[in-house]
Parts: sequence; C-alpha cells; structure tokens
Amino acid sequence: NASSRGHVVRIFIVDDSATARIALKTALQQRSEWVVVGEAFNGRHALETFLDYMPHLTLMDFLMPEMNGVEAARHLTERHPDVLILLVTTDPSRELEREARRAGIKGVCAKNEIHCLVSAVEAVIGGRTYFSEDAVA
Repeated sequence: NASSRGHVVRIFIVDDSATARIALKTALQQRSEWVVVGEAFNGRHALETFLDYMPHLTLMDFLMPEMNGVEAARHLTERHPDVLILLVTTDPSRELEREARRAGIKGVCAKNEIHCLVSAVEAVIGGRTYFSEDAVA
C-alpha cells in the first residue's frame, strides 16, 4: 500500500464525462506524487481495463451508463479485496454512503469540491475511510 508521502500513488479515474475526468485529473495534480495512470468511461469499461493499470486508488463516478459506480465497485472488490475505491458524485447523500460502504468503497465525496477530493484521497491512501460520519465520530 502506497504511503501518502514520497511514493507515487497510481490513480485510475472512472467517469462517463470527459470534462469531469479532466477536472478530477487537474485537481489531483496538486500533488506531484499522485499520478493518473488511466481512465475509463463507465463501470463496465473500468472492470475490463482495471488490471491494465493496477492503480493504488480508483476514483469512481456514481452515475454512469451501463453500470453505476457502486455496482462496478462491488465487482472490483469481489475480484480484488484490497482495492481502494473513492466514490465521487455530484450529490453525496447518507443513503449513497451506506450503499457505497456495503460495496467495499472506502469513501464518498463531492466531485466538484477540490478540498474534499484532496482530503478524501489522502485519507483513503492513508488507510482510513472518508464518509460524512467519520467527521462526526
């Protein structure tokens, strides 16, 4: 598992919107050790190409055609139990967080909030989870 300091963290971005993938990639470039190694345009494509990239962390959009992010995450965590997945969505909710947690996802954050994204990535690669109740606990 990659530490948050000094080691390159390989990140895989899964989002059906090219604009969103660019925005996520731009946000992640704040850290020189975070490298986007691959992209997929939906959950099914992510499952087909995951092994090509062997990322430390996957940023998974929730709403996508063919297979949503929670469903794709469930399949990925069944095949690769140690996979780190952060769900990014325009509209995070407690219900979505519960569903994400059950699917093996390590955190949920709003994709348009750069601060949230950076904090969530740091938490997940550091071995912690990033859910709204984590902040309360």
